[in-house]
Amino acid sequence: MNKPSDPTVKRTLMRPGPLLRGASAPVVTPIMPSVVYASDTPDSLDAQYEGRAQGHTYAREGHPNADILARRIDALEGVEGGIVTGSGMAAVTAALMGLLSAGDHVLGGDQLYGRSLRLMREDLPRFGVETSLADPTDLDAFAAAVRPETRMVLIEVVSNPTLRIADLDGIAALCRDRGILLAVDNTFTTPAGITPADHGADIVIHSVTKLLAGHSDVTLGWVWARSPEQRKAIYDFAVTTGLTPSPFDCWLAERGLATFALRYAAAQDNAAALAAHLAGRDGVARVLYPTRDDHPDARRAQAVLRGQGGHMVTFDLDGGRSAANAFAKGAEGLAFAPTLGDVGTTLSHPASSSHRALTPEGRAAIGISEGTFRISVGLEDRAALLAAIDAGLAAAKAVG
Repeated sequence: MNKPSDPTVKRTLMRPGPLLRGASAPVVTPIMPSVVYASDTPDSLDAQYEGRAQGHTYAREGHPNADILARRIDALEGVEGGIVTGSGMAAVTAALMGLLSAGDHVLGGDQLYGRSLRLMREDLPRFGVETSLADPTDLDAFAAAVRPETRMVLIEVVSNPTLRIADLDGIAALCRDRGILLAVDNTFTTPAGITPADHGADIVIHSVTKLLAGHSDVTLGWVWARSPEQRKAIYDFAVTTGLTPSPFDCWLAERGLATFALRYAAAQDNAAALAAHLAGRDGVARVLYPTRDDHPDARRAQAVLRGQGGHMVTFDLDGGRSAANAFAKGAEGLAFAPTLGDVGTTLSHPASSSHRALTPEGRAAIGISEGTFRISVGLEDRAALLAAIDAGLAAAKAVG
């Protein structure tokens, strides 16, 4: 866990930072797996803990690879002081548990990531934190759900899996007017899509596991808070509970970040082409992609996402579960796996994965059926990608 940043830390290009600089510097960041760090004297150790000197003590409290990665992500989000954690959910947990107390209320978007929903519904109430959910695309409904004891709002800009667009600016204004902390999970959209701090977010969260690292070989998170005091509270909770990132994972994620902008652009281009390809195909009941005119939040998507659609496409198959099974099996070469942001395209079936805990009626209420698929579009040759999708659609149609 890296400590909140020193205010003198400057944004850097994709090269190792001042921690590694002497008369010369390595071009590639080394992996630094040391668990403990030696200090010269008790006074020098005091200076580190009191912020008068830079250094490391024990890897659970911070290590060089986490510091370097955190500064890279800070630069993408246009902030300083982000903290790297052992997973995306560790980042969510550290933000909520580090800042909330018994008697507080947190209001969440009603289509948060599945484990965030579980944390809201089952875990926080056990510690005396009240929770509720509301539709972040409907500002009036969201405002009506705010209580006098509401301390924090947690939303995602683009929802999983129906790709609805939150009224981010409206919710930010609401939170500002009522003194409520606004936390935004930016995993889906990434800093290439939006930088929530520029829209008034007090807390920004990432599952670095996904598109930032980009290769399905890293489990990490990142969290930033606008207030230094809140950053310290999040950091202290994360350190105390051991939400520690691996140096090796941090090194891999830093390596992935070097190609993030290129991967994002290529995946987004493929996603837009796939959405257009799916529209009107036999056996496809609905296609959701933010830049399409028929998206329910198309106007807001243009404003909030600056005309970008991102790398996610959701669609509904006719035929229910049998068609879904046939499609997943028939789309040969595309991984059926509950993840996103990989260099390869992955297929996710919310009814059997991310939203399996909901009843069929609960899933239907937010627009998820047995035929709903969420596609995290990768970097494949476009013709090969579309051919694989067509093979899946033909297989689904064959089971009728």
